[in-house]
Amino acid sequence: MALPPPLESRSAIPASRFVFIAGPTAVGKSAIAMALAGRIGGEIVSVDSMQVYLGLDLGTAKPSPDDRQRVPHHLIDLVEPNEPFDAAQFAGRARDAVAEIQQRGRFPILCGGSGLYFKAFFEGLGEAPGADPAVRAKLESTSLAEMLQELEVKDPACYARIDRNNKRRVVRALEVIRLTGKPFPAQPRRWNPNVESHPSKLLFGLTRSNDELRARIDARVDAMFALGLIEETKHLLARGLAENKTAMQAIGYRQAVEFLRGERTLSETIALVKLRTRQLAKRQMTWFRRQCDLDWIHLDPLCRAEEVAEQLFRRIKGDELE
Repeated sequence: MALPPPLESRSAIPASRFVFIAGPTAVGKSAIAMALAGRIGGEIVSVDSMQVYLGLDLGTAKPSPDDRQRVPHHLIDLVEPNEPFDAAQFAGRARDAVAEIQQRGRFPILCGGSGLYFKAFFEGLGEAPGADPAVRAKLESTSLAEMLQELEVKDPACYARIDRNNKRRVVRALEVIRLTGKPFPAQPRRWNPNVESHPSKLLFGLTRSNDELRARIDARVDAMFALGLIEETKHLLARGLAENKTAMQAIGYRQAVEFLRGERTLSETIALVKLRTRQLAKRQMTWFRRQCDLDWIHLDPLCRAEEVAEQLFRRIKGDELE
């Protein structure tokens, strides 16, 4: 595939550098990353915990085949819906992708909203124990109410902080506590900064007003269902989606599965997906503001992706010249 040449010399942007574009779902990250890639001769590395799954297309707003033809994308469609994938795997693959892009003289653009994957890429993962199949199987067969009772007794601080409706997170917290005998927040967080430091000006965060982001989320969800999210979910169930606890947490698919089981009407399902997506966007914003020193850019309703990409390009170039 012939790659488009950058529109301006990249002599002021060394190949050893890269850009990270973060922000809540539906804020417009992908379109801006695409425009920036064309501007600087870049390739996009997806930082999305659900786009790694083959077939999870509509619900994850995966780039279209045309988009992937125009600009190379990496870390998309890596595993089947019934296969496990985690932040450690992402970090290793992302570093490989970045190195390979740079070796070809291209410019990596990491774009996404999965905060843990972002942190794993830059700083490595803490040394909490890996998953234990036996312990996890026992926990997953236990009711959420029972697990929460155990967590409240063994680790009140974690109980107070954790999302008590997210069974997967509760399972992980109790798994670590049972394996180590230590409170979950007290696990040593010895991050391994095995990626060199990067100036904050190359780490961009995108925001919009609450009303506009809500409207964009609602429009995206309506489009997902209109384009066939229910049918896509049926095909994924046949390929083992329900066997993957992580993939089944993907907003849109989980609710579509519940609709197919007769748990609610289609209109109720669409409304619930909109609500869950808004809640996700809020959590993403909270995480990025607390965890990262990003250069935040507020997007107004009339801004075009190309205009924002030009703004980012000038900030990147200016940072290199300082």
